[in-house]
Amino acid sequence: MRSLKKAMAITLASMAIGGFGAVAQAAGYELNAEVKTATPALQQAAQIGVLKYTNPDKEVQARADKDAIIVMSFGTTYKETREKTINATIEAIKAANPGKKVVTAFTSHIIIDRIAAKEGIKYPTPEEACQQLADEGYTRVAMCSLDTFPGMEYAYKVAVFNQYKSLFKKASMATPLMYWMGQEEQTDEVAEFAQAVKTQIPALGKNDAVLLLAHGTVHPANAYYSVLQYRLDDLKAGNVFVYTVEGWPNLETVIETLKEKKVKNVTLQPMMMVAGDHATNDMAGDEEDSHKTILEKAGFKVSTYIHGLGENEAVRNLYVKHAAEAVEALK
Repeated sequence: MRSLKKAMAITLASMAIGGFGAVAQAAGYELNAEVKTATPALQQAAQIGVLKYTNPDKEVQARADKDAIIVMSFGTTYKETREKTINATIEAIKAANPGKKVVTAFTSHIIIDRIAAKEGIKYPTPEEACQQLADEGYTRVAMCSLDTFPGMEYAYKVAVFNQYKSLFKKASMATPLMYWMGQEEQTDEVAEFAQAVKTQIPALGKNDAVLLLAHGTVHPANAYYSVLQYRLDDLKAGNVFVYTVEGWPNLETVIETLKEKKVKNVTLQPMMMVAGDHATNDMAGDEEDSHKTILEKAGFKVSTYIHGLGENEAVRNLYVKHAAEAVEALK
């Protein structure tokens, strides 16, 4: 262990000499203090963790502090689960930030339009939310994501942050639930998330299993699912396996694992913020191609737990924690 630490110290020292050293912070990274002439490209590359921006314009900085929080989600047309998950999480963030305006923004234009047509509620996009807050005189804005890991959805929200941050004197962007993995003295957020998910896992016998349905993505961040599986195994909760609708591992991969472990009883749970279309139809539907039907045909007894992650208080508390980090970054 001492040799490893020494090797790491030498590596970091070499990086500092080359101008690429970074110093770990509470929830982000900063370039080494010896780097005096960082180019814009290097500065952008070093922006990991909680993102922070301070407007260099003196007139903008002279404006009074007026704080707001934008909570961004893909959204859902399923009203009941939206109230129990997204809305419940946002209410928890509001309760932790009294006196601050909290705005909900959805990234899906289709969902925004359908909710407006059906319910008469018009959610703004992240871009619209930023512009509206600027027009209303808000000067310090913390942006938060209801994503589970930094995939394509999170990358979109970071792009919005970078495009609109100059409207404010200060702006920040929170990380999704799973970001740090314990490296460089950072928190192991994958382990925290695994522990939060474990609170909804029932006691399992040797012939029982829980399958956690994630969305999956073509983004390289799909690899987070493998890290999460490793952390879940560490918790020794029994046969708990992550699989995806549109990524890897898929259902066929997990079925092979279930057979190897001689599992007979399977509980399906969505590992998504909301229990929407993927949970009610792809996972638990009665159609021939639903996961429930496929598993039953493969000889398993199947039950379903149709509750989004936002209904899990332990998960909501993690979102509140991440929002708090973004708010703190405004100070």
